[in-house]
This record gives sequence, structure tokens and C-alpha cells, in this order.
Amino acid sequence: MTSRCILQTALLVYFSTTVLAVNYDLLQSQLSSSSVECQELLLQLNGTSKDCLKDRMNFKIPEEIEKSQQFQKEDIILITLEMFRKTSDIFRRNLSSTGWNETIVEDLLATLHRQKEHLEEIMEEGNFTWDHRTLLHLKRYYLRIVQYLKAKEYSICAWIIVQAEILRSFFFLDKLTDYLLN
Repeated sequence: MTSRCILQTALLVYFSTTVLAVNYDLLQSQLSSSSVECQELLLQLNGTSKDCLKDRMNFKIPEEIEKSQQFQKEDIILITLEMFRKTSDIFRRNLSSTGWNETIVEDLLATLHRQKEHLEEIMEEGNFTWDHRTLLHLKRYYLRIVQYLKAKEYSICAWIIVQAEILRSFFFLDKLTDYLLN
């Protein structure tokens, strides 16, 4: 009787681990697809940074993200969620000076929103803990971007610099989500 229970428990653990691994593979694929979609939408927004070279700034993306240190898969989900949240918050700000196509911005926000909801659902199902230091560094990074926009009074050049920075952050996000693959 006991050995039968142990066998059933072992099979349950084995199959639940296998299902979870498949979910991470699927999640990585979905995140990669969304990231590409966001990057393509950002690239469709008009403006070039060469006209705004004097306005450039190093926003200092957190080193642990830039160097793509190995995070736990759960940490990657949390980092990705926070990056999507903050990017969405930024693009909900005063865009009137940009002359950008509102449909493209709305599509970008919709893509970010879909992924945020999906990641929030995953977090509700799992047991996630968070390295508060990384979260703090990430929040400071996005705060610097927001402060920059405010200081530049949401000028077109400020938005073009921010657009380029957000594209850069998606590059690091892509590298990070690659670690979700088994």
C-alpha cells in the first residue's frame, strides 16, 4: 500500500514538472512573439534619434538585467511583468507633442496589456518570491526615464530618445526570456 502511494506521488511530481516545463517553453515563445511585436510597433513610430543627439542620456538599465545573469524562471516572469507594466505606464503619458500615429501606440499598449494580464494569471497560479533589490533597481530605471521626459517637457526629441531606450530594454528582455527554455 505504501509503495503504491509513493509510486503515485512520484508519477504526479514527474508529470506536473513536465507540464510546467512545457508551460515555460510556451511562455517563452509567447513573450518572444510579444516582444517582437512591440519592437516592430516602436520602430513604426516616426522620428530619428540622429536629430536629437544632444538629448541623449544613459538611463542605466539595471546591471543584473543588462548582464543577463542567470535568474530563476519565476524571477524572469516577475522582471518581464514589471518591464511591461512600466513601459505601458510610460506610453500612457503625454504623447501629444510626438505626432505619432495613435493607432500604433494603442496597438503597442494593447500588446503590453495582454502580456501583463497573462503574466499576472501565471503569478496567481504559482508561488513567486521576489528579489527586492532587482525590483528596486528596475523601478529606479523607469523612474529615470519618466523624470527625463518631464524635465524635457515631453518634447519630440525626448520621446525619440525614450523610444530608442525602450527598444534597447526589449533587447535585454529577449535575452532574459531565452532562459525560460529548458
